[in-house]
Amino acid sequence: MGLAAAGGLLAAPGVSTAGAADLFYERTVMTAADARCGLFEPQIAAALAAGQAQARGAAIRAGAGKDTLARIERRAKAKAAAADCRSGDLQLAADRVRDAFAGYSQLARMTYPGEMAEWRADRAAGTAARWRLQQSTRFGWDQMTFGLAGRGGANALMAVATFSDGRAPYAARLIVRDAGVTLGPYLDARGQKLSHLPLARRLPPPAGQRTYAAEARSPAGSDLLPKGARTGWAFRFPAEAAQVLSQLDPREAIAVEFLFAGDGGDAARRAYVEVGDFAAGRAFLQVANR
Repeated sequence: MGLAAAGGLLAAPGVSTAGAADLFYERTVMTAADARCGLFEPQIAAALAAGQAQARGAAIRAGAGKDTLARIERRAKAKAAAADCRSGDLQLAADRVRDAFAGYSQLARMTYPGEMAEWRADRAAGTAARWRLQQSTRFGWDQMTFGLAGRGGANALMAVATFSDGRAPYAARLIVRDAGVTLGPYLDARGQKLSHLPLARRLPPPAGQRTYAAEARSPAGSDLLPKGARTGWAFRFPAEAAQVLSQLDPREAIAVEFLFAGDGGDAARRAYVEVGDFAAGRAFLQVANR
C-alpha cells in the first residue's frame, strides 16, 4: 500500500471492527512517519495517537492477537522508515491525516463504547476539578465512578464510591492482570459468547493479579460523586497504575476493592471496570495538553 493510499484515516474519530487491523496499520505508519519527519503540529500528532490507540482496541476486539498486532506494527514502522520525508506521496498522506484529524483535535468530549460499559472523556477547558475520563458502575446497592479526574492537565487515577448503608471504607485497592506473569488476557468464557462474558470472569485468578493500594483517601467532593449521591469516598491510585491499565487488552476487566473493618475482621466490596478503550480515552485527553 502506498502512503498516499491511507484513505482509512478519514474514518476519524470512529473505528469499526471491520478493517480495524488495516486502520491500525495506517495510523501506525503515519505515527512513525511523523516521529521521523516531523509532519504534524502537536495537536494533530496527539489526535493521531489517540486514533491509533482506538484502532488497536478495535483490532483486538475483531480477533487480532498479540503476535498479529506486533507483526502489523513492525511492518508499519518499516514502511515509515523507508519513506522519503520529502516525497509527494508522504506529503499527500500527511494532508489526508490533517484533514481527518483537524476537527477531531478540537472536540471537547468523546464517548468510547465497550462490550459491557463505556468510557466518557471530557477535555473541555476549565480550572474546576472534574472527571476527565470516567466509567460508572453499580455493585450491589453501591455506586462507583472510576477513571481520571483533576483540573487542567493534571489528572489522577481515582475511584469515588458511595455506599448505601453509609459505611466508610478505611482503604481501597486496585486489582489488575499482572502482565509479567501471564501470557495474555484471562477471559473465562466456558462456552459462553465472549461479548456476553460478565466482568467478574475477565480478571485472572489471584496468582495472575497485581494489586495497587490507594495512596490517598478523603471524603469525595460533590463534583466527583456518582450521579444522585450526596456523600462518598474518594481514593487516589498510583500514576503507574494508569499506564499499566493503558496496556491491557480492551476485553479485560479490573477490579476495585473497598475494605471495611468489622467485628469479624476485614470485609471487602468489589466493583468491576471494563478496560475497554481506556488507552484511547487517555490519549484523547493529551490532545488538549499539547
